[in-house]
Amino acid sequence: MATAVFLTNCFFNHSLINKPFSHRLPAIQTKIFPLKASKMEGSEITEEKNDEILEEKKKVFVAGATGNTGKRIVNQLLAKGFAVKAGVRDIDKAKTIFTGNNPHLQFVKADVTEGSDKLADAIGENLDAVICATGFRPSWNLLSPWQVDNFGTVSLVEACRKCKVNRFILVSSILVNGAAMGQLLNPAYIFLNVVGLTLIAKLQAEQYIRKSGINYTIVRPGGLKNDPPSGNVVMEPEDTLYEGSISRDQVAEVAVEALLYPESHYKVVEIVARADAPQRSFQELFGAIKQR
Repeated sequence: MATAVFLTNCFFNHSLINKPFSHRLPAIQTKIFPLKASKMEGSEITEEKNDEILEEKKKVFVAGATGNTGKRIVNQLLAKGFAVKAGVRDIDKAKTIFTGNNPHLQFVKADVTEGSDKLADAIGENLDAVICATGFRPSWNLLSPWQVDNFGTVSLVEACRKCKVNRFILVSSILVNGAAMGQLLNPAYIFLNVVGLTLIAKLQAEQYIRKSGINYTIVRPGGLKNDPPSGNVVMEPEDTLYEGSISRDQVAEVAVEALLYPESHYKVVEIVARADAPQRSFQELFGAIKQR
């Protein structure tokens, strides 16, 4: 039982690579897509009116929208003026997480393990981008990481093809290519692969994305923390970072900011937060990473 609890904590928090920081994150500049003004009449918003409003904004589909990182991505997208299609497995549960009846937020049933056809139906037409923030739930099912982090991600990319969506953001993890980095004995690499070779499943999904031709940004965060930000974002090229942690709020911010700057296109970036790191704009951070 103790082993199961320990492994669960590893999968949810990457606790083996977490390091606490104590400083507050300074305000970060953002850039917003130009949006058309929306018109609403009356106090009751019908589903039809909601669809009309969605037509007037840049629209993003978020897979895994009720997860710890996914819900932060949804909230930040809405705050920056996007309309969001939240792909969730349980719509009733999603409505308890996102309260307030935001007219620019639409819930659709979506399970990445059910294949690209159903995902394409959920994504629909006239979407500008898809953000994948899915992650398997720890269990003794050794196929679960492959069903979600590999097959599920690949299916989502194929659904983008069918829906003519050419912008894809994936939230992955540092150390996915740990073997090539000489990190085979890194405790985090070992334990994150104990159940179902999770990091290897993620790496193969990344490789599929890179060969697909879709305009991608792959974000590999360090150990994920639910705490508020406590340091500035450090961004490095792929296969560079093997330790460190970062707030999920900052991971969500990087994923959303990747939509705003062409400097992020066709790149894999690794991110952690450090208290002693200088504050840099996201345009500068993405611009410093070379395409491979």
